[in-house]
Amino acid sequence: MIRLPDGAGGVREYSPRPARTPAPVGGAPTSRTVFSAAHVVADPYAGTTPDGPAAVDWDATLAFRRHLWAQGLGVAEAMDTAQRGMGLDWAGAAELIRRSAAEAKAVGGRIACGVGTDQLTGAADLVSVRKAYEEQLALVEETGSQAILMASRALAASAEGPDDYLDTYGHLLRQASEPVILHWLGPMFDPALDGYWGSADLDTATETFLEVVAAHPDKVDGIKVSLLDAQREIDLRRRLPEGVRCYTGDDFHYPELIAGDEQGFSHALLGIFDPLGPLAAEAVRILDTGDTQGFRELLDPTVELSRHLFQAPTRFYKTGVVFLAWLAGHQDHFTMVGGLQSARSLPHLARAYELADGLGLFPDPELAESRMRSLLTVYGVPR
Repeated sequence: MIRLPDGAGGVREYSPRPARTPAPVGGAPTSRTVFSAAHVVADPYAGTTPDGPAAVDWDATLAFRRHLWAQGLGVAEAMDTAQRGMGLDWAGAAELIRRSAAEAKAVGGRIACGVGTDQLTGAADLVSVRKAYEEQLALVEETGSQAILMASRALAASAEGPDDYLDTYGHLLRQASEPVILHWLGPMFDPALDGYWGSADLDTATETFLEVVAAHPDKVDGIKVSLLDAQREIDLRRRLPEGVRCYTGDDFHYPELIAGDEQGFSHALLGIFDPLGPLAAEAVRILDTGDTQGFRELLDPTVELSRHLFQAPTRFYKTGVVFLAWLAGHQDHFTMVGGLQSARSLPHLARAYELADGLGLFPDPELAESRMRSLLTVYGVPR
């Protein structure tokens, strides 16, 4: 038994599950394109400060990407899961993109990389926003990676209305050498993106977003929607031009959105597929056979964990993701870029451990239990 804090000032006893047979490793899913947005591993020996440049353990960071590729998943690099804009600056992100792209080539892994404007500091005008996007797009394309045009805090702050978004994205899409993924990240993930696409009204914003896609369907591989609103995503994907994919970024409703309905389905680009990698890949391979029920039976039970990790304030979900990577043995410490390991409470982490253990996510349950006990000791929880 292990004593876990109950969130009400007390402790409760939990009996860790025995080891389970790991999900089999197979090739990439064929019926859906699936990306895991991957976290970065901090260097715990670096003398950094929360507001200083990120210190990354490159060996452990790249090893985790090889783990995802080995499951048949694609890697979505330098996204918000990698603490982009929350500890990882553009210099760090650029190095991450270069290193991960080279690793992808070496192992034959699929990779797409985030393009933003986070090299800008302070107030910026639309010309500066465009140039910042261009700089990052050029770097991603030079590495041979697919580009993901991420939402820009600087554009949200400087745009005066929908036309500024139409002009900015239109310019970028015209000069992109290959089709890109457009990313709509909601304010629950980043409050600075409130009112993106020129309106705080989501219906109005949706029309502008779709206008961008409709004007350049040959330059848009797909859209990635992270609004945690399943019906809005379904309505969006039904209005996309033929050949433009919808990649769900909904960490609350992903099983039903990936399974789809008689009118279509979503592919996936998800932060929750970082800790769920092997299980998620196996579920989609089951879906490849046409067994939707088997897919749902395997993936539906994971939603409780995902909802827990992504509970408000949603932007701190990265803490739970890295915590589970530590427990699972993918890294030797629970230290994060920018000190973000402190962003979730001990009861929150304890519940994450319990849910992940119940799903059989830990390759070595005894290691996970031992590490959980060590964390509890640091926090003063009595044995």
